[in-house]
Amino acid sequence: MDRKTPASVLFLMFVFLFSYIHGNLEGDALHKLRSSVSDPNNALQSWDSTLPNPCTWHNITCNVDDSVVRVDLGNAGLSGQLVPELGLLEDLQYLELYNNNISGTIPSELGNLTNLVSLDLYLNNFTGSIPDTLGNLKKLRFLRLNNNSLSGHIPMSLTTISTLKVLDLSGNKLSGEVPSNGSFSQFTPSAFSQFTPPVSFATNKQLRGPLTGKPFLHLYHLEKFVTFIG
Repeated sequence: MDRKTPASVLFLMFVFLFSYIHGNLEGDALHKLRSSVSDPNNALQSWDSTLPNPCTWHNITCNVDDSVVRVDLGNAGLSGQLVPELGLLEDLQYLELYNNNISGTIPSELGNLTNLVSLDLYLNNFTGSIPDTLGNLKKLRFLRLNNNSLSGHIPMSLTTISTLKVLDLSGNKLSGEVPSNGSFSQFTPSAFSQFTPPVSFATNKQLRGPLTGKPFLHLYHLEKFVTFIG
């Protein structure tokens, strides 16, 4: 006579299998990052792809469900490029990669990290534009992309992040008008008088708008001015 496996045992098997697969997906994503960067200080030495999940790796923090919630690799001496697979870390809350020598573009897939609270990519060598997909990060409080070589306009999608408290885009090559609507309306010129301003667009010579202290000259007004002096 066949005996049926108790439902509780089946449930535990399912949970274990899910955790194993989920852990492997996150581990594979992080190992892609390791393969894409140079690590002269061995900050990633413990990142062993043969382990069932990355929760035992240095500079990685997991929650009680063994999902990665922090990647802390600031001041690690890394160079190379980020990988789109980072967007698979769906429970990630803190991505700290500041003060390295990472280059290339910021992957648009980071916009999939909808639990992200802090994105710190400052003091690197990133180029290209700020991904519009970062506007999907509705829990984001700290966005620091300063001291890179980012160009193009500031995405309007960032103004939809109502949780944003600190925004630093200084030291780049951004251009156009700084948005002043949505979440950006909480940032006023008076913020610049603080010792640690919650917002900074400094040294982006082509940026204009109230938050930069440089008025934006609309095309209509420019045409009027050219007609006047002509």
